[in-house]
Amino acid sequence: MNKRVVLMLLVVLCIVSFFVSLGNGAVKIAPKEIVDAIFLEKDTVNHQVIWNVRLPRTIVAGLVGICLSLAGAILQGVMRNPLAGPNIIGVSSGGGLMALVILIVFPELYYLVPAGAFLGSFLATLCIYFLAWKGGVRPTRLILAGVAVSSILNAGINALMTFFPDRVAGVIGFMVGGLSATTWDQVRMLFPYAAVGIVLVMFLPSKLNILMLGDEVATGLGLNVERTRFMFIILSSLLAGSAVSVVGLLGFVGLVVPHMTRIFIGSDYRYLFPGCVFFGSSVVMLCDTLARVLFAPMEIPVGIIMSALGAPFFLYLLRKKDGVCHGN
Repeated sequence: MNKRVVLMLLVVLCIVSFFVSLGNGAVKIAPKEIVDAIFLEKDTVNHQVIWNVRLPRTIVAGLVGICLSLAGAILQGVMRNPLAGPNIIGVSSGGGLMALVILIVFPELYYLVPAGAFLGSFLATLCIYFLAWKGGVRPTRLILAGVAVSSILNAGINALMTFFPDRVAGVIGFMVGGLSATTWDQVRMLFPYAAVGIVLVMFLPSKLNILMLGDEVATGLGLNVERTRFMFIILSSLLAGSAVSVVGLLGFVGLVVPHMTRIFIGSDYRYLFPGCVFFGSSVVMLCDTLARVLFAPMEIPVGIIMSALGAPFFLYLLRKKDGVCHGN
């Protein structure tokens, strides 16, 4: 199928997912009523439900899906391994640890969570990068260094929760990835970081296409391989850190979505990046909707739904021949 047609279908899926997310919950609202509640009615119950509860939550879900999907696509390209992802190699764990430090130890500075999560992801990425350096950085060493750093960071997260047990209840949703109680404050916190990362990524698909050809070929084509790889890793840190700051340690989005999008649209990043934008946002919005209605009136964190869907797909990748680590 033509790649542009696939992109258009993903756009339609994203729009449908947006309305499904807005329309479902404790109160079901039809699409026409959603439009009326947003643009025409200001004093109705539907307007209060849509504008104050579901719209900010849906926007955050979409932005988180975009950020984690792009971060995963970047890491899989840079490391030339379909099993790479922000939560697998420790990028998300770095952001999560820094965010939890702020939320648990300095809760009055909650507005610094996005910046702190980006800083944590950035520092974790730097650590992974330099641990993997040995006359250059090879994809396999990046993966192995990332797994090691991720284990250390997760130990730090567990230690933090052990030292402050009285404050753990408030961050349980953060640990598994949740969107409950999302407000316009979270939208305002996330949007600037996400917007910068998304815009920058959209200008750079050709460089990642060249990088995917291998270090020697890329160098022969005039690309500064190490500088380009480092630049993409920083971008993935920005995207993953901004997502972690509001949704917590949401796993598998950065692993599953890029790989599924690649199945639909191919490995050309000129199409893969836009595909991840629309498909990633759709997946998180739909999974969050499922988390709200599956056991209604009780709500479960979206991270549980993503893990239930993502883990089997991860095992499927492991079983595939091309799912084996094939970096140098």
